[in-house]
Amino acid sequence: DLQICQHRAPTCCTKKMEESYQAAVRRERTQSIQALNFELKYMIVGHITAFQEAFETLLRFAENRTSSLFETAYRPMAKEAAEPVKELFTDLSLYILGAETTVESAVLRFFDSLFPLVYSRLINPGITDLSEDYTECLRLTRQDINPFGRYSKNMVTELSKSLWASRMLSQALSLGIEVINTTEHAALTKECSKALVKMQYCPHCQGLTLIRPCVGYCLNVMRGCLASVSELDAQWREYISTLEYLTNEMAASHDLEIALTGIRNSINEAILHAQLNGPQLSATV
Repeated sequence: DLQICQHRAPTCCTKKMEESYQAAVRRERTQSIQALNFELKYMIVGHITAFQEAFETLLRFAENRTSSLFETAYRPMAKEAAEPVKELFTDLSLYILGAETTVESAVLRFFDSLFPLVYSRLINPGITDLSEDYTECLRLTRQDINPFGRYSKNMVTELSKSLWASRMLSQALSLGIEVINTTEHAALTKECSKALVKMQYCPHCQGLTLIRPCVGYCLNVMRGCLASVSELDAQWREYISTLEYLTNEMAASHDLEIALTGIRNSINEAILHAQLNGPQLSATV
Protein backbone atom coordinates (compact mmCIF):
# COMPACT_ATOMS: atom_id res chain seq x y z
CA ASP A 1 0.00 0.00 0.00
CA LEU A 2 3.00 2.34 -0.32
CA GLN A 3 2.36 5.36 -2.58
CA ILE A 4 5.84 6.92 -2.83
CA CYS A 5 8.60 4.56 -1.70
CA GLN A 6 7.67 1.66 -3.94
CA HIS A 7 10.53 -0.89 -4.21
CA ARG A 8 10.67 -4.36 -5.69
CA ALA A 9 12.93 -5.41 -2.85
CA PRO A 10 11.56 -5.97 0.68
CA THR A 11 10.88 -2.74 2.55
CA CYS A 12 10.65 -1.77 6.21
CA CYS A 13 8.36 1.21 5.53
CA THR A 14 4.58 1.48 5.98
CA LYS A 15 2.03 3.94 4.62
CA LYS A 16 1.99 5.67 8.01
CA MET A 17 5.76 6.13 7.82
CA GLU A 18 5.38 7.68 4.37
CA GLU A 19 2.94 10.18 5.80
CA SER A 20 5.39 10.97 8.60
CA TYR A 21 8.13 11.48 6.02
CA GLN A 22 5.92 13.92 4.08
CA ALA A 23 5.29 15.92 7.24
CA ALA A 24 9.03 15.85 7.96
CA VAL A 25 10.08 17.18 4.54
CA ARG A 26 7.52 20.00 4.74
CA ARG A 27 8.83 20.96 8.16
CA GLU A 28 12.47 20.70 7.09
CA ARG A 29 11.96 22.74 3.89
CA THR A 30 10.13 25.46 5.81
CA GLN A 31 12.84 25.57 8.46
CA SER A 32 15.60 25.69 5.83
CA ILE A 33 13.93 28.52 3.90
CA GLN A 34 13.21 30.44 7.10
CA ALA A 35 16.82 30.03 8.26
CA LEU A 36 18.18 31.37 4.96
CA ASN A 37 15.60 34.16 4.84
CA PHE A 38 16.35 35.15 8.41
CA GLU A 39 19.94 35.99 7.47
CA LEU A 40 18.78 38.09 4.53
CA LYS A 41 16.02 39.81 6.51
CA TYR A 42 18.42 40.52 9.37
CA MET A 43 20.83 42.17 6.96
CA ILE A 44 18.11 44.28 5.27
CA VAL A 45 16.57 45.32 8.60
CA GLY A 46 20.07 46.32 9.73
CA HIS A 47 20.40 48.52 6.63
CA ILE A 48 16.96 50.06 7.21
CA THR A 49 17.82 50.86 10.83
CA ALA A 50 21.23 52.30 9.95
CA PHE A 51 19.75 54.38 7.13
CA GLN A 52 16.96 55.79 9.31
CA GLU A 53 19.39 56.63 12.11
CA ALA A 54 21.66 58.35 9.61
CA PHE A 55 19.03 60.56 8.02
CA GLU A 56 17.39 61.37 11.36
CA THR A 57 20.78 62.49 12.69
CA LEU A 58 21.30 64.62 9.58
CA LEU A 59 17.82 66.13 9.91
CA ARG A 60 18.40 67.05 13.55
CA PHE A 61 21.77 68.59 12.70
CA ALA A 62 20.32 70.57 9.79
CA GLU A 63 17.36 71.71 11.93
CA ASN A 64 19.70 72.93 14.68
CA ARG A 65 21.82 74.78 12.09
CA THR A 66 18.71 76.45 10.67
CA SER A 67 17.41 77.42 14.11
CA SER A 68 20.79 78.92 15.00
CA LEU A 69 20.55 81.11 11.88
CA PHE A 70 17.48 82.85 13.28
CA GLU A 71 18.92 83.05 16.78
CA THR A 72 22.14 84.72 15.61
CA ALA A 73 21.21 86.70 12.46
CA TYR A 74 17.47 87.30 12.81
CA ARG A 75 16.84 87.44 16.53
CA PRO A 76 13.66 89.62 16.30
CA MET A 77 11.84 86.73 14.62
CA ALA A 78 13.71 83.76 16.11
CA LYS A 79 11.06 82.75 18.63
CA GLU A 80 8.19 82.87 16.10
CA ALA A 81 10.25 81.12 13.41
CA ALA A 82 10.93 78.09 15.63
CA GLU A 83 7.61 76.38 14.84
CA PRO A 84 7.78 76.77 11.02
CA VAL A 85 11.36 75.42 11.10
CA LYS A 86 10.26 72.43 13.16
CA GLU A 87 7.32 71.76 10.80
CA LEU A 88 9.60 71.93 7.76
CA PHE A 89 11.98 69.26 9.05
CA THR A 90 9.12 67.08 10.31
CA ASP A 91 7.56 67.18 6.83
CA LEU A 92 10.89 66.29 5.20
CA SER A 93 11.32 63.36 7.59
CA LEU A 94 7.81 62.09 6.83
CA TYR A 95 8.48 62.41 3.08
CA ILE A 96 11.61 60.25 3.31
CA LEU A 97 9.66 57.65 5.28
CA GLY A 98 7.08 57.42 2.48
CA ALA A 99 4.26 59.73 3.59
CA GLU A 100 1.84 61.06 0.96
CA THR A 101 3.43 64.50 0.77
CA THR A 102 5.97 66.32 -1.40
CA VAL A 103 9.16 68.26 -0.81
CA GLU A 104 7.67 71.19 -2.73
CA SER A 105 4.60 71.44 -0.49
CA ALA A 106 6.77 71.27 2.66
CA VAL A 107 9.20 73.97 1.49
CA LEU A 108 6.55 76.33 0.13
CA ARG A 109 4.45 75.96 3.29
CA PHE A 110 7.53 76.97 5.28
CA PHE A 111 8.06 80.10 3.17
CA ASP A 112 4.36 80.92 3.45
CA SER A 113 4.78 80.97 7.24
CA LEU A 114 8.09 82.82 7.02
CA PHE A 115 6.85 85.74 4.90
CA PRO A 116 4.64 87.44 7.56
CA LEU A 117 7.55 87.25 10.02
CA VAL A 118 10.07 88.72 7.60
CA TYR A 119 7.58 91.42 6.58
CA SER A 120 6.69 92.54 10.11
CA ARG A 121 10.02 91.97 11.92
CA LEU A 122 12.65 92.85 9.30
CA ILE A 123 11.14 94.84 6.44
CA ASN A 124 8.72 96.88 8.60
CA PRO A 125 10.03 96.56 12.18
CA GLY A 126 7.75 99.42 13.22
CA ILE A 127 4.72 97.15 12.97
CA THR A 128 4.14 96.02 16.54
CA ASP A 129 1.40 93.51 16.00
CA LEU A 130 -0.23 92.07 12.88
CA SER A 131 -3.85 90.96 13.05
CA GLU A 132 -4.59 87.31 12.30
CA ASP A 133 -6.43 88.32 9.13
CA TYR A 134 -3.50 90.40 7.90
CA THR A 135 -1.03 87.61 8.70
CA GLU A 136 -3.18 85.08 6.83
CA CYS A 137 -3.44 87.48 3.92
CA LEU A 138 0.35 87.67 3.70
CA ARG A 139 0.61 83.89 3.86
CA LEU A 140 -1.90 83.39 1.06
CA THR A 141 -0.30 85.98 -1.24
CA ARG A 142 3.29 84.87 -0.73
CA GLN A 143 3.40 82.93 -4.00
CA ASP A 144 1.96 85.86 -5.97
CA ILE A 145 4.23 88.46 -4.38
CA ASN A 146 7.26 86.14 -4.52
CA PRO A 147 9.25 87.97 -1.81
CA PHE A 148 12.05 85.35 -1.75
CA GLY A 149 12.78 85.41 -5.47
CA ARG A 150 14.26 82.31 -7.02
CA TYR A 151 15.66 81.03 -3.72
CA SER A 152 12.51 79.25 -2.55
CA LYS A 153 12.23 77.33 -5.85
CA ASN A 154 15.97 76.60 -5.88
CA MET A 155 15.62 75.07 -2.42
CA VAL A 156 12.78 72.86 -3.67
CA THR A 157 14.90 71.70 -6.61
CA GLU A 158 17.99 70.94 -4.54
CA LEU A 159 16.13 69.07 -1.83
CA SER A 160 13.83 67.15 -4.19
CA LYS A 161 16.71 65.39 -5.95
CA SER A 162 18.41 64.14 -2.81
CA LEU A 163 15.33 63.40 -0.74
CA TRP A 164 13.73 61.51 -3.64
CA ALA A 165 16.66 59.07 -3.72
CA SER A 166 16.47 58.66 0.07
CA ARG A 167 12.72 58.07 -0.05
CA MET A 168 13.10 55.45 -2.80
CA LEU A 169 15.86 53.64 -0.93
CA SER A 170 13.77 53.55 2.26
CA GLN A 171 10.75 52.17 0.38
CA ALA A 172 12.86 49.70 -1.60
CA LEU A 173 14.43 48.20 1.52
CA SER A 174 11.00 47.79 3.11
CA LEU A 175 9.72 46.18 -0.09
CA GLY A 176 12.53 43.61 0.13
CA ILE A 177 11.28 42.50 3.54
CA GLU A 178 7.72 42.16 2.19
CA VAL A 179 8.88 39.99 -0.72
CA ILE A 180 10.92 37.73 1.56
CA ASN A 181 7.99 37.35 3.98
CA THR A 182 5.71 36.40 1.08
CA THR A 183 8.05 33.80 -0.43
CA GLU A 184 8.81 32.38 3.00
CA HIS A 185 5.27 31.07 3.27
CA ALA A 186 5.04 29.65 -0.24
CA ALA A 187 3.27 26.30 0.14
CA LEU A 188 4.89 23.06 -1.02
CA THR A 189 2.76 21.16 -3.53
CA LYS A 190 1.90 17.47 -3.12
CA GLU A 191 4.19 16.66 -6.04
CA CYS A 192 7.04 18.50 -4.32
CA SER A 193 6.46 16.68 -1.04
CA LYS A 194 6.48 13.32 -2.80
CA ALA A 195 9.65 14.16 -4.72
CA LEU A 196 11.41 15.24 -1.53
CA VAL A 197 10.35 12.09 0.31
CA LYS A 198 11.54 9.97 -2.61
CA MET A 199 14.90 11.73 -2.62
CA GLN A 200 15.53 11.98 1.11
CA TYR A 201 13.67 9.19 2.89
CA CYS A 202 12.82 6.37 0.50
CA PRO A 203 16.38 4.96 0.75
CA HIS A 204 15.69 4.57 4.50
CA CYS A 205 13.08 1.96 3.62
CA GLN A 206 15.94 -0.18 2.30
CA GLY A 207 18.11 0.50 5.34
CA LEU A 208 20.26 3.03 3.44
CA THR A 209 20.14 5.83 6.02
CA LEU A 210 23.58 7.34 5.35
CA ILE A 211 23.33 7.82 1.58
CA ARG A 212 22.85 11.44 0.45
CA PRO A 213 21.31 12.35 -2.93
CA CYS A 214 23.70 13.58 -5.62
CA VAL A 215 23.79 17.34 -6.31
CA GLY A 216 22.15 17.09 -9.74
CA TYR A 217 19.20 15.08 -8.37
CA CYS A 218 18.78 17.50 -5.47
CA LEU A 219 18.84 20.57 -7.75
CA ASN A 220 16.26 19.10 -10.11
CA VAL A 221 13.88 18.31 -7.25
CA MET A 222 14.28 21.77 -5.73
CA ARG A 223 13.78 23.47 -9.11
CA GLY A 224 10.45 21.71 -9.33
CA CYS A 225 9.55 22.59 -5.75
CA LEU A 226 10.42 26.26 -6.18
CA ALA A 227 8.98 26.67 -9.67
CA SER A 228 6.18 28.87 -8.34
CA VAL A 229 8.65 31.46 -7.01
CA SER A 230 11.44 31.05 -9.56
CA GLU A 231 9.88 33.73 -11.77
CA LEU A 232 10.90 36.23 -9.08
CA ASP A 233 14.57 35.62 -9.87
CA ALA A 234 14.91 38.13 -12.72
CA GLN A 235 12.91 40.77 -10.89
CA TRP A 236 14.91 40.22 -7.69
CA ARG A 237 18.17 40.70 -9.58
CA GLU A 238 16.77 43.92 -11.07
CA TYR A 239 15.74 44.99 -7.57
CA ILE A 240 19.30 44.49 -6.28
CA SER A 241 20.65 46.52 -9.22
CA THR A 242 18.20 49.31 -8.40
CA LEU A 243 19.37 49.36 -4.78
CA GLU A 244 22.98 49.65 -5.97
CA TYR A 245 22.00 52.49 -8.32
CA LEU A 246 20.20 54.38 -5.54
CA THR A 247 23.08 54.05 -3.08
CA ASN A 248 25.54 55.24 -5.73
CA GLU A 249 23.30 58.21 -6.53
CA MET A 250 23.04 59.12 -2.85
CA ALA A 251 26.80 59.11 -2.58
CA ALA A 252 27.15 61.33 -5.65
CA SER A 253 24.80 63.95 -7.10
CA HIS A 254 22.00 63.18 -4.63
CA ASP A 255 24.06 63.56 -1.46
CA LEU A 256 21.57 63.90 1.40
CA GLU A 257 24.00 65.52 3.82
CA ILE A 258 24.93 68.33 1.42
CA ALA A 259 21.27 69.00 0.60
CA LEU A 260 20.10 69.14 4.23
CA THR A 261 22.98 71.22 5.56
CA GLY A 262 22.44 73.61 2.64
CA ILE A 263 18.94 74.52 3.90
CA ARG A 264 20.37 77.13 6.28
CA ASN A 265 22.15 79.00 3.46
CA SER A 266 19.14 78.80 1.16
CA ILE A 267 16.86 80.33 3.81
CA ASN A 268 19.43 83.01 4.62
CA GLU A 269 19.75 84.01 0.95
CA ALA A 270 15.97 84.07 0.61
CA ILE A 271 15.57 86.40 3.60
CA LEU A 272 18.38 88.70 2.38
CA HIS A 273 16.69 88.91 -1.01
CA ALA A 274 13.42 89.95 0.65
CA GLN A 275 15.21 92.59 2.75
CA LEU A 276 16.98 94.07 -0.28
CA ASN A 277 13.61 94.46 -2.00
CA GLY A 278 11.85 95.66 1.15
CA PRO A 279 10.43 98.97 -0.14
CA GLN A 280 9.08 97.36 -3.30
CA LEU A 281 7.54 94.50 -1.27
CA SER A 282 5.87 96.92 1.11
CA ALA A 283 4.37 98.83 -1.80
CA THR A 284 3.16 95.60 -3.41
CA VAL A 285 1.60 94.39 -0.16
